[in-house]
Formats: sequence, structure tokens, C-alpha cells
Amino acid sequence: MRLDLVLVRLRFCKSRALAQQWIASGHIRRNGQRATRPDQPVVAGDVLTLPIGRGVRTIAVHHLPDRRGPPAEARACYHELDAGGGLVLPQTEGALRPAENGGHLPP
Repeated sequence: MRLDLVLVRLRFCKSRALAQQWIASGHIRRNGQRATRPDQPVVAGDVLTLPIGRGVRTIAVHHLPDRRGPPAEARACYHELDAGGGLVLPQTEGALRPAENGGHLPP
């Protein structure tokens, strides 16, 4: 199944056009490789890395959905590999560097 269609059916995008734009931006990875084409095939067992908001979600696809159904149906098709809730990207503005804080991270 095409990558753009998988993103829509798993409810990460509202439309295929948005999924295609997201893929074209070059930030999505499939099995560790940058996905640049929306027609790249996705099969059960593939791992997708998706930048969502200010975080990154890594999911493993169990099986491909037949349709864009309710959220619970979509979540049954994959599981998150970073079960801790997602990796949060650091903010650069206003963040302390270790040298500015005596070599320690802020509390």
C-alpha cells in the first residue's frame, strides 16, 4: 500500500494531498530511510518515523488498514516503539547551555 494512503488511513493526515506534502518535505522515514515519494510501498512490519508537532513518533505497522475508520480501529494497526510518549525536540530559544549553568542541566 502507498505511504500516503497509509498515513491517511492510520489517521496521521486528514487527506492524501496533505500526506503527499508531508512526505515531500523529507522528514518522514520508512525503515530508517528517508521517504521522498508518496508511492513508496509500506508493508506489515515496516517502521515509520513521523515528526508530529514538536515531537517525533516511531511506529511499527502490524497490518495495513482496509479503510480510514475510527481512531480505535486505526490504532489497532500499529504500535508505538517509543512507548514513553514520544521524543520531544529541544527548544533552542532561551535554553541554557551546560557552560552557562555550571555544567548542570536545569532542574
